[in-house]
Amino acid sequence: MKEKPIPKYMQLKQEILSWLHAGKLKANDQMPSENEIAEQFQMSRQTVRQTFGELEQEGWLYRLQGKGTYVSTPQTQKSRDVQTIGILTTYISDYIFPHIVRGAESALRARGYRLLLSSTDNDKDKEKESLNMMMSQPLSGLIIEPTRSAEGNPNLSFYLSLDYQHIPYLMINERYPEMNCPSLIVDDEEGGFKAAQHLIELGHREIAGFFKTDDLQGVNRLKGFIRAHQHYQIPLLPELVIHYTTEEKRQKPYQSAVELLSHKAERPTAFVCYNDELAIHLLEAVRTLDLRVPEDVSLVGFDDSSLAVATEVKLTTLTHPKTQLGVDAAEILIDMIENKRVNSSETSKVYMPELIVRESTIHV
Repeated sequence: MKEKPIPKYMQLKQEILSWLHAGKLKANDQMPSENEIAEQFQMSRQTVRQTFGELEQEGWLYRLQGKGTYVSTPQTQKSRDVQTIGILTTYISDYIFPHIVRGAESALRARGYRLLLSSTDNDKDKEKESLNMMMSQPLSGLIIEPTRSAEGNPNLSFYLSLDYQHIPYLMINERYPEMNCPSLIVDDEEGGFKAAQHLIELGHREIAGFFKTDDLQGVNRLKGFIRAHQHYQIPLLPELVIHYTTEEKRQKPYQSAVELLSHKAERPTAFVCYNDELAIHLLEAVRTLDLRVPEDVSLVGFDDSSLAVATEVKLTTLTHPKTQLGVDAAEILIDMIENKRVNSSETSKVYMPELIVRESTIHV
């Protein structure tokens, strides 16, 4: 069954909203005339008038008799107030994200707020689309997980627009470095350090690290992994550090693990993995070569997800607050909306990951 085409007035509405969110039109700027827009987009004046009418009704625009249509001030736009908070995550139905969302939703419901949820699928263009969609709603605030946080912020104009419109927001798991907004993050560098430290103290010296480096979580976990080797004065061979991107996560770490383990005389005795999901994936690579965890290779994951205890080999891993992070993010944001907290980095929170020792690591 074919999807119905989006009505022309709705297409125009989304286009004008994108101008506002990107700062192309600012408060009290005069809009182009109905005739100019009709000509630019090859639409009838009636369609343009319908779009202007909706945007005016929703508080985005205002009309001055005999003069034209203008962009409303952020305060006027905020008066459209419906107590809704948006949550923008990289994924929704995957890994630890449902726990974060459920925690936030329970806290929001308890304080009388509604939830609007969107996912970027870890894609910068989809982040732009999601931000545009969110900001076209009557929104009280936003909880945002940055998309590929180590690869810059091409959607900066949208975040600056949130500041300009006085819409409170905070970031979870990481924060774009140029944004001075509250954030709730795990000390990923310390987690990477603790993972390597645990293995070093068990006697391991050839430890391979696998880290996804298109997000800052992976970059910082790698940083901690390297720091532990330096701290204990353990040489770290370059070939034992495997870094990969989101697109490569299914093939590159697995293939690299098989290659490393195929050299019997020089093979590593332990793996530190970016997260539990990868650790389970590499567990299969170990088994492919008829090796065993932990007898031949010790494994350390990260996040203490449900995957950590899903197989017969229970993973040693680092904790992630998950549900509690969602609860804390929602409560901090609501306090910001209700002026009970200052909208600054002073409201940020850092969670210290704890090592959970299970069956996947042993002394050598």
